[in-house]
Amino acid sequence: MRKLLFASFSLLATSLAYAEEAIPNPLEIEIPSPWNSEIEFGYQAHSGNSDSQSLNSRLNAEYVAGRHRSSGEWKFYMLYKDGEEDKRQSTYTAQSDYKLSPKTYLYGNFKGVESRYSAYFKDHTLSGGLGYQFTNTDALLVELELGPGFRYQEPNLDEIKDDDIIFPETVQEGIFRGNLNVVWSVVNDLKLAADITAVSGPSNTRLDTDFNVTNNITDAIALKVSYARQYHDKVPEGLSNGDSIFSVNLLFIF
Repeated sequence: MRKLLFASFSLLATSLAYAEEAIPNPLEIEIPSPWNSEIEFGYQAHSGNSDSQSLNSRLNAEYVAGRHRSSGEWKFYMLYKDGEEDKRQSTYTAQSDYKLSPKTYLYGNFKGVESRYSAYFKDHTLSGGLGYQFTNTDALLVELELGPGFRYQEPNLDEIKDDDIIFPETVQEGIFRGNLNVVWSVVNDLKLAADITAVSGPSNTRLDTDFNVTNNITDAIALKVSYARQYHDKVPEGLSNGDSIFSVNLLFIF
């Protein structure tokens, strides 16, 4: 009888020990990383004022902590025509936001473009203002930014060609910037996004639109299809006001 009681007590103690291991500790909460990074490689086909093909790369990082959100992006591509290098361009963007309320925030934005062969050797825009999030959920993000700023454009006089959208003067002027950003997660593995930016100053108004579809292949790899269009309201006579870029990229998320 004593052996039976001892065996029963041992079995009960062992079961309780396994049960304690199986029950998660409520204090052990997994905190998501404040960092979100992406690396992108792909192919571009240009149409409009130029017809060409190119390879491109992109690096993006975002940090969110408390009321602060900071992000940076760098794009680089080389353009070839008839087997020769025709363009080498770097585009870099940095932005910092500070939440004032659940829907409003202050922002500061800098965007720079440096190109070896295009009309503008340097094209820098600095802007700050107020942002408003109409909705910010896992399924849908809609936010609008408005604010003044300053633009500096230095023409690349040695490389100006007939198909360059430019007037050969250095631009230093105040501007007004507006940006609309929409991200919609249709299903878990499919995301649609649109980013529209307007920069207006005395010399020119430029409208950049970027539409993309991202389909997750795995948790860390996705296929991204993008269409981007750049529109100027003032261009030299005989040129188109818009240029478009279509790209199919492989996206790595970590």
